[in-house]
Amino acid sequence: MATETATAKSSTPPPPPATSKDQTINRLVDDISGLTLLQASDLVTLLKSRLNIQEIAMPSAAPAAAAPAAAASDEPAEEKPKEKTVFNVKLESFEAGAKPKIIREVKALIPGLTLIDAKKFVEAVPKNLKESLPKDEAEKLQKAFQALGAVVTLE
Repeated sequence: MATETATAKSSTPPPPPATSKDQTINRLVDDISGLTLLQASDLVTLLKSRLNIQEIAMPSAAPAAAAPAAAASDEPAEEKPKEKTVFNVKLESFEAGAKPKIIREVKALIPGLTLIDAKKFVEAVPKNLKESLPKDEAEKLQKAFQALGAVVTLE
């Protein structure tokens, strides 16, 4: 019986594509479906600027974790120069041959970034890769990108 239902499901034709009653909408969907990835990216950018849509930055977990530690240190203590514990990791430059590897690494590092956006990000150096990272994570990220052939600084 299980094999009969499996074959019945696989022989079912796919549902028809969704259409709107408005022909203008259907034409727009057809036109957008025919765009290349670069054209689609440009379309999204143009629509965001024309419709005044703001980018929403994803909050990082590091500042939230640092807040309780800061609250606990409100006690009066000796004044001594504080060692920097939170760093921004900045991509300064890279070797030309390492560009594809760096683009892939940036895409994996930043959630929600498309390959095209990662390429634009890498080509617009110097740029911050990550902000407000603890020292050990920042150094680990710096070493990973340096191994790929990038020049990365901690600020």
